[in-house]
Amino acid sequence: MSPHINDIVELEKVAVQIRRDIVRMVHQVQSGHPGGSLGCTDLLVALYFRIMRYEKSFNMDGRNEDLFFLSNGHISPVFYATLARAGFFDPSELHTFRKINARLQGHPTTHDHLPGVRMSSGSLGQGVSVAIGAAMSKKLNQDDKLVYCLTGDGELQEGQIWEGLMFASHHQVDNLIMLIDHNGQQIDGPTKTVMNLANCKDKLLAFGWFVIEMNGNNMNEVVDSLEYAVTCTKKSQPVAIVMTTIMGKGVDFMEGTHEWHGIAPNDEQLVKALKQLPSIMKDY
Repeated sequence: MSPHINDIVELEKVAVQIRRDIVRMVHQVQSGHPGGSLGCTDLLVALYFRIMRYEKSFNMDGRNEDLFFLSNGHISPVFYATLARAGFFDPSELHTFRKINARLQGHPTTHDHLPGVRMSSGSLGQGVSVAIGAAMSKKLNQDDKLVYCLTGDGELQEGQIWEGLMFASHHQVDNLIMLIDHNGQQIDGPTKTVMNLANCKDKLLAFGWFVIEMNGNNMNEVVDSLEYAVTCTKKSQPVAIVMTTIMGKGVDFMEGTHEWHGIAPNDEQLVKALKQLPSIMKDY
């Protein structure tokens, strides 16, 4: 069964370790996306170590389990590290990140059958549609578990997402929780400069969703908001959480700038980052 950590401090310790994993993975191959991964760490730890119910003996069917879909697949470092630390595969495999013939490719894929990965992602805009389909499948199969999907705020510039939002509301897909990483940054700069999203909450409300807002880098608030979101499901509306985060959270020189969206720390920067992320857990 899935791990269940009640203590917030213990969840925070797991988050520190996963942040260490992220910067080490990206540094090792000098490739990858640390910024968004660090910003979303608290969310994924809360989901996989507290909120979601799933079997670590992974199967693609996922019946009678909560499901998670990563739409913004470029933040694969946090996804892989979370899956490994949650017991889906041995953390030593994190050494293979972005290497030829490895299962841990830069964007998650399904053909290598990595436990925990149910969709290939990286072509932005598709994950919400997949999650809606999975949620509808659960309703048809009288499966009472929930579906979660994480998407980025820059990703909301993809039109397919808004088609999905209309569809989910119209068809009352109320066993779905969509999470938006609202860090205000994307690869080319601030989202307000590239294409201003304006008020995400108002847009989602207008599309017929139930909307919650939270600080995605405060573990207490993340847990409380997710637990509240669960109580809001199955009431004829899909649920969305607009999650304010800081890109690069936990590493001061990476925080709050799009410049760390997709570059790796050098040797000196890695040492500095790890000093800011002291962990009592074992590195892979």
